[in-house]
Amino acid sequence: MRIGHFHRHATVALIAATAVSTPLTAWANAAGAYYDRSFVLAAHRQCALFGPGVVSALTASSLQARGAAVRAGVTEVALAATAARARTRASATDCNDPQLRLVQTRVNSAFEGWATLAKMTFPGGRNDWLADRSSFSSPTWRLMQASVTGASPVSFGMAASPDGTEQVQAVVSFVGKPRPYAARIVLRDASRLPRPLPAALPPETSRQAFWALANADAQPTLLATDRKQGQAWAFPDATADALARLDPREPFVLEFLFRDDSIARATFQAGDFAAGRAFIGMGRL
Repeated sequence: MRIGHFHRHATVALIAATAVSTPLTAWANAAGAYYDRSFVLAAHRQCALFGPGVVSALTASSLQARGAAVRAGVTEVALAATAARARTRASATDCNDPQLRLVQTRVNSAFEGWATLAKMTFPGGRNDWLADRSSFSSPTWRLMQASVTGASPVSFGMAASPDGTEQVQAVVSFVGKPRPYAARIVLRDASRLPRPLPAALPPETSRQAFWALANADAQPTLLATDRKQGQAWAFPDATADALARLDPREPFVLEFLFRDDSIARATFQAGDFAAGRAFIGMGRL
């Protein structure tokens, strides 16, 4: 049995050996990597090949491949067609096919490395997303990207309490400024502007904002290096869902509002936020 896509062919045995363990840089064809991972996930949905942990690893790998393809210039239309071909090929594959069972064995074996991997770095434009599955006795960043507003460091991402509860947070240590009274995340509203404008926020009429629900003094373990104080702003869970839907090349902005009507802004890039989120979703170590 062989799996065809674009102008190349790959056996499912090859996919089994590479779907989880091979870095994306080893793939000559970014869209091809996305096809391979999409096929394995589609085959799992049909044949229940893997346990939850392996599925989480494959999902992270698939999102990683998708991000690489987008950055390589593959269009959304082409990616949708690629995923559709993978699903069609998987639906035509017998669950008892010997090579598919070989896929199952090799992917499970490859997952052993992922199962013990505590940290990964995911592309995020100027600054990467840092993902950490380690267990800590104090609040920590699970997924974080660093930025600045003026001379003040800003960290944003998914923070976790010692019991594992995760929340979208931003932590800022302002230099020479009073505390802001509100904060919001500003990004493209996909319902108003389906196609992104890479490297730029859309016009205000095509934006949406997620307002912080609460703020408090930041825990020391969430502060930027060499900072002794800062404020932590908590955002609704829907913020993470919206960020995961962005084009990897898209920016989003964290705005802090002050009572003198000034606004301090820190810019981030969506990057592989979705892949990083799937990675930390594999659970703590």
